[in-house]
Amino acid sequence: MTVQEELKQLLEKQVIPDVEDALDDIFEQISELKNADDATKEEVEELQEFKADLKDIIKDIESGDISDEECQEIIDDIKQAMQGNE
Repeated sequence: MTVQEELKQLLEKQVIPDVEDALDDIFEQISELKNADDATKEEVEELQEFKADLKDIIKDIESGDISDEECQEIIDDIKQAMQGNE
């Protein structure tokens, strides 16, 4: 498996679903409260932008517009962030 394939799988099978789950949780909280404060709105916006950025990375992988080095850096950053959340 190439570094690009590894990153694509990591994004599609783990990171993006995790972001979608987080968004679902926030929307559920908003629905229960019938309101969202500014911090919650900002968090939703940031997560949506992050998800869009992740999808852009997948497009770059599919078009060959991202190097092995960039992919490895992103993989390392994701793994480091995941360890920090455990």
